[in-house]
Amino acid sequence: MSRIQFPDGFLWGTATAAYQIEGAWDIDGKGENIWDRFSHSPYRVANSDTGDVACDHYHRMPEDVALMKALGLNTYRFSISWARVLPEGIGRVNEKGLDFYDRLVDALLDAGIKPNATLYHWDYPQALQDKGGWPNRDSVDWYTEYASLMFERLGDRVDYWATHNEPHAIIHMGYADGTFAPGYGSYSQAYQGAHHLNMAHGKAVKLFREGGYKGEIGIVIYFGNYLPATDSEADRDAAQRAADHWYGVFSDPIFRGEYPAALMEWIGQQGPKIEAGDMAIIRQPLDFIGVNHYFTQAVAHDPRGGMLKYAMNMFSAPNTGRTAMGWGINPPGIKQMLLRINERYDLPKVIITENGTAMNDAPDATGFVDDRMRISYLREHIRAVHEAMEAGVDIRGYYVWSLLDNFEWAHGYGPRFGLVRVDYDTLKRTPKASYEWYKEVIERNGVEY
Repeated sequence: MSRIQFPDGFLWGTATAAYQIEGAWDIDGKGENIWDRFSHSPYRVANSDTGDVACDHYHRMPEDVALMKALGLNTYRFSISWARVLPEGIGRVNEKGLDFYDRLVDALLDAGIKPNATLYHWDYPQALQDKGGWPNRDSVDWYTEYASLMFERLGDRVDYWATHNEPHAIIHMGYADGTFAPGYGSYSQAYQGAHHLNMAHGKAVKLFREGGYKGEIGIVIYFGNYLPATDSEADRDAAQRAADHWYGVFSDPIFRGEYPAALMEWIGQQGPKIEAGDMAIIRQPLDFIGVNHYFTQAVAHDPRGGMLKYAMNMFSAPNTGRTAMGWGINPPGIKQMLLRINERYDLPKVIITENGTAMNDAPDATGFVDDRMRISYLREHIRAVHEAMEAGVDIRGYYVWSLLDNFEWAHGYGPRFGLVRVDYDTLKRTPKASYEWYKEVIERNGVEY
């Protein structure tokens, strides 16, 4: 048995998102968001599931914080429901919504847990979507108004802030592919929306600096590991196109002050309209970069592969298999990705803000889940993260997705990512074997293998 040890002060956390756990979708003054509208529309979500109740975290928050404390977390990452605090997205403030996040932050601090707040995790206010959403340049100011409200309300107590979570999901999956809310199908709107989302990020970071608030600020981006299926030039170019599309269109402007040139040439008139001074707004210094990662994709050139002409297939390392969602399992991929983006961007300090897996959890008669495959997944990925640290990446923390089984967007309630099982009929919480394993990791500040 060997052990890898992490530095003192390393952040061990779990992550969640408001729409996936809170429920209480239309009470206490909360406004409608695009996922409320999307999930209530026919044929959008598996089994017609909605986030109306989800885990009912809105009412059960103290119980969930007690689970976090018992787990030994020193940090917890959550998101704020924009429409809960600003029902129309701008203007009128909902004090009951703000009070919920006040109570959550205070409960975390009382439990010795550092709050890590994400301002935007996909649940855009429907009232603003009706005005054009992210493709409307006014969205930059709408978001900045919201960010200002939250900085003023919670800025004295929150240790870490992220402007956006995985912008590729709202932009590419929401606007280009239409598989996520708001369910559009337009590449030109997607890339224009990406530009405005990037500007909103930059303006919020600038506002945070000017306000002198406590804590640190960054953004959370999904960095997949995109490998060419072969060593052919066509496949290498396709893999780079995939990386540029899925994360480079967000990370390049932030760290390099420009969009990926080859991708912009490829998409031509579908690209965003950029005004003088926009790129300077986007390129703000960050305290940290949040990195989400789940899988590796093998990318091949494919003339039938949509506008970007590629096909992607999940890659699994030998003797690993697939997750319950069919995702490949490739622990070395997180190290490969971290080294690649660190070389490309000369990263600030890094926090692994999401990593985890849905497995075919089988509860016993008491609801307990002996999820050894999840434990193996987490152990090997944490080991690969440590190897990336030894290779020079400045990684300061690791968050498991997720604390609770929850609403998994267009997949509904089928996939279960939680360290804690949620019975969706009774809402009873039952810690899984992975919960107890992660508790030992945190206590030891290290992993045995």
